[in-house]
Amino acid sequence: MDGKRLEEWYRCYLSGFHQWKAREHAADYLLFPENIGPYLSIDETALSYDELYTIVTNKEAKGRKGSVVAIIKGTSAETVIKHLGKIPASKRRKVREVTLDMAANMELIARRCFPAASLVTDRFHVQKLAVEALQEMRVAYRWEALDLENREMELARETGQSYKPIQLGNGDTHKQLLARSRYLLFKADDKWTPSQRVRAEILFHYYPNLETAYKLTMQLKGIYEHTTDKRFALGRLARWYEAVEQSAFKTFNTAKRSIAAHYTTIINYFDRRATNASAESFNAKIKAFRATLRGVKHIPYFLFRLTNIYA
Repeated sequence: MDGKRLEEWYRCYLSGFHQWKAREHAADYLLFPENIGPYLSIDETALSYDELYTIVTNKEAKGRKGSVVAIIKGTSAETVIKHLGKIPASKRRKVREVTLDMAANMELIARRCFPAASLVTDRFHVQKLAVEALQEMRVAYRWEALDLENREMELARETGQSYKPIQLGNGDTHKQLLARSRYLLFKADDKWTPSQRVRAEILFHYYPNLETAYKLTMQLKGIYEHTTDKRFALGRLARWYEAVEQSAFKTFNTAKRSIAAHYTTIINYFDRRATNASAESFNAKIKAFRATLRGVKHIPYFLFRLTNIYA
């Protein structure tokens, strides 16, 4: 018997899939009210190509049996709220905290379905905004350097001269400096290697705005790492807003507005220092499981096997 026939035989006759009570609606929603705990995470994940599902997990299960509270097709707040509403309200009111990303639909779902819970915006999504703002500035400077290099090369050809780009102190050209500085900008300066430190000094000499932007990114990170009191965190976040406004960097002001729109749930992080890492970890488990099965050919069957392990 070949592998495909064996797999089909197992699915149809041995696995118990066809006797599974939730099989008819599994592709649309799965609920496990018995797995609700006081601390939940909510996130979205792709099961197959762009087929997004909203997944609610119980943190106390620590990624093991009992982790899955709900798996619902799509990310529409209306749809997810409708299905989560099938869980008894008495159980949903026992939830004390829900961690989530900055998506408006996830916040609406959490507020409607778990009315007694404190909502906590994941710190890493907040920090990611600042990092992306910094990297966008670096990329913009790199495009300028590429454009300048192209114009200089064209001019050299027109005048019959050989083109030799300017090399900086560490041997980089401006284009290379900006490309090779990507990773050092993710790290705190005390984590830089000696070569990264040299590159950073040159980078900040020629592009002082990047140094200012880097300091803004590290300042936001420092609020999370060095603050324990919610009131102090709020004050430090306000000072970060002021620093961003003074910088007049468009990308950072966009990030600041997004953060300001979620500040109440961002500040809730300092109550228990809760993150959405458990949801991200569970997403990684799903991806690994999907890879083991070489993709998702039959979503209900995939969910049947997944929930047998984690629900």
